[in-house]
Amino acid sequence: MINMPKVRLGLVAVSRDCFPIELSRKRQLRVAAECRKAGLAVVRIPTIVENEKDALQALEEVRAKNVNALVLYLGNFGPEGPTTILAQKFGGPVMYAAAAEESGKDLVGGRGDAYCGLLNTSYNTGLRKLRPHVPEYPVGTPEAVAAMVAGFVPVARIILGLAKLKIFSFGPRPQDFLACNAPIKPLYDLGIEVMENSELDLFDIFRKAEGDPKIKAIAADMARELGAGNRYPDILVKLAQFEVALLKFMAANLGASEYGVFADKCWPAFESFFGFVPCYVNSRLAARGIPVACEVDIYGALSEYICTCATELPATLLDINNTVPYDMIAGAKKAMKGYKPTDLFMGFHCGNTPAPCMLEPEMRYQLIMHRLMEPGKDPNITRGTLEGRIKTGGVTIFRLQSTADTRLRSYVAEGEVLDIDPKSFGGIGVIGIKEMGRFYRHVLIEKRFPHHTAVAFDHAGKTLWAAMRMLGVEDISFNRPAGMLYPTENPF
Repeated sequence: MINMPKVRLGLVAVSRDCFPIELSRKRQLRVAAECRKAGLAVVRIPTIVENEKDALQALEEVRAKNVNALVLYLGNFGPEGPTTILAQKFGGPVMYAAAAEESGKDLVGGRGDAYCGLLNTSYNTGLRKLRPHVPEYPVGTPEAVAAMVAGFVPVARIILGLAKLKIFSFGPRPQDFLACNAPIKPLYDLGIEVMENSELDLFDIFRKAEGDPKIKAIAADMARELGAGNRYPDILVKLAQFEVALLKFMAANLGASEYGVFADKCWPAFESFFGFVPCYVNSRLAARGIPVACEVDIYGALSEYICTCATELPATLLDINNTVPYDMIAGAKKAMKGYKPTDLFMGFHCGNTPAPCMLEPEMRYQLIMHRLMEPGKDPNITRGTLEGRIKTGGVTIFRLQSTADTRLRSYVAEGEVLDIDPKSFGGIGVIGIKEMGRFYRHVLIEKRFPHHTAVAFDHAGKTLWAAMRMLGVEDISFNRPAGMLYPTENPF
């Protein structure tokens, strides 16, 4: 996977000057050792921070080591001022953790009181308007702190990725998909750059890519990936030209950013001019860590990228599309795994899901567009989808979205793709999420979320929730279990 940051962790210990500094140093060494055991590359910063000068010295050491994510560890009570000054001046993602007491045999000279000290640190954090990552149980043994650090890594990767992200869009949102149209001002609040372009720009870069020497090799790679599913080999060169065009454009226009994603107009005029649907190319770029959202869904592309950073796996964008017929459910009792009929839905899109996430994918044509554009004819300009069943396994559906009045809200729900044949077209799978019916009604409908959802191919709810908190998103929804009512749910 490319197109995402590598997290370089630093571990800084702090110590209040009326507590033994060696207590903090000793405990920091133990945490560093446990991190190494867990395979976590952590740079231990030698300066133990007792005062503001120490904070500045530690900051110099952090920068000299190219650290981009910081763990601030209270080995004892800790000085809340210098600790939060360091967090503020560091400027990148920061996690707080604190030391649990070690033994009932040493609670006089060896007592650190970090449980108490973290409360003071949190108060100063609020004064400085900082948003650190604080684990659910932030005070623990060295082994427990190492596990907290491991959980912080994907959260930090999301924060770092968004800080250097640029979203390229092509074309206006389709008329009948206003749900994908949301204000982009909140993206700038998050530090994300947006470059909006026209469909003519997209067609222009496609034409200029013709004859590029990379096209032949990319077409051959497409044929290799598709294998027996290469039903339309004659359009691979066109698709390869489109892939070259997008990658060249991204490289030439990242500017001050380091990572890029796309939100492209893909119908209805696209097919008439380009001569294909772009879905397969979108799937290939997503497989490499460069999501390309359909229907100029800028927040969909962002949500896919967040999922990719959270899991280091390809993500996709699916419609929360249709219910599962009861006769199919009745014939798939073993595959239901305790889900109720109202827990199920079919996640579908034309053909943008990466091949590694599908079972025996094939290149086909977009049936719905074919009805509209080529009725009664053999498919031609509507070819280029990647279709088939989505693989079974754990998934997380996720979206970060702006409201019409520029407030960010999000949702996260974990579930799984079930081993049930969807018996339909497109890139599609039967997805089970506990209490999905209620979630659909009281989150997706009630809060006006669009039909597109980003799909992470792993259970990533904990990471995504923590990242949204660090970004300052106050409205984060999840699928509430039975018995836990939504604010809008009728109690009768």
